This record gives sequence, C-alpha cells and structure tokens, in this order.
Amino acid sequence: MTTRKIAVVAAGLSQPSSTRLLADRMAAATAAALEAQGFEVEVTTLELRDVAQDVTNNLLTGYPSPKLESAIESITTADALIAVTPIFTTSYSGLFKSFIDVLDPQALTGMPIALGATGGTERHSLAIDYSMRPLFTYLHAVTVPTGVYAASSDWGSETGLGDRIERAASELAALAAVSDRSQRVRDPFALPEGFSPVGGFGAQ
Repeated sequence: MTTRKIAVVAAGLSQPSSTRLLADRMAAATAAALEAQGFEVEVTTLELRDVAQDVTNNLLTGYPSPKLESAIESITTADALIAVTPIFTTSYSGLFKSFIDVLDPQALTGMPIALGATGGTERHSLAIDYSMRPLFTYLHAVTVPTGVYAASSDWGSETGLGDRIERAASELAALAAVSDRSQRVRDPFALPEGFSPVGGFGAQ
C-alpha cells in the first residue's frame, strides 16, 4: 500500500489550543480522504510552542538545534502540509513567521498546502488570503483554494466550519495523491552547490 506523509504545523500558544484543534480536524479529514483512495497515511504534527526557543536561537545563530532540525525535516519531506496559525493584529503570529523564516527558501517548492487560521471574531477571516497565501506563494508552494478560518463562534455550533474543513481536506488529498516527493525533497541543510569548506565558493 502506498504511503502519504502529511505534516501539520500548529502555531497556537496556549494549551489546549483552538489552533491545534483546527489543525487536528483538518489532518483527520485529509487522512480520511486519502485512505478512501487506498493510501496509507502518516500524520506528523509539530506544535511550534514546543520549539519556540529553538527557532529564536536559530534566527540568532544561523544553526538549528537537533530538535529543530528534526522538526524541519519532518515538514520538508512530507507529501503535503497543513499550516494553521492564530491571527494576531490582522496577520499570522510572529512565531509562525519566525518558523517559516528558518526554513530554506526552496524547501516548500511544489509542496501542496492547506491553510487554516483561528481568531476571536469573523472579521479576521480574510487574513488567510491577504496574509498567509502570499507568503506561501512566495515560497513556490501550491496552496489549495479553500482556506479554513475558525472564529470563536464556530466551535460547538453549526456554522459551516465542518463543510469548509471537508472541502479543504478533499482539495489537499487530491494534490497529495499525485505528489512526487522524490522530485521535490532536498536537504534543507546542504551547503550551496560549489561551496568548499576550505576555499569557499568555486574552490577546486
């Protein structure tokens, strides 16, 4: 049976977190859609609060800790990614952006991605399209058309959240089903081509 690896990034700061809850629901729906197509699914979830200090140290030193390096590898070697962040001051959280900043700029090229966000009110629902989507477009990722935003009022009520989750999951599963990881995966920590640790670039 063919396996598809789904990576999940949840940038919630609290515990328990509505951001993690949304990420889990999106992951479960995506896994179910892929399993219905005959795939075996592996889901790996990264809560950014668990590597927050590692991300900061990486930004300051330029070197990832073993824990962060392992987390980055789990993201960049997946067949598809689910990225969910709380919305603070009309945009993604600082922790979410900092994590994206420590990734190799080419690491997400061609990666199918479903975007999700949480917030207190419905007023921030467009943040996925004017904030998150351009970020991943810049990184040459392939974002699914349906973004999933969950306001506080969406939890525990029939607001259409479930329908949005199912639609986004279906779109992501369709892309993950035809994703060719071998054509995309590269070592995010590899030295630039032509670099010699002794003589610098182009040394023989």
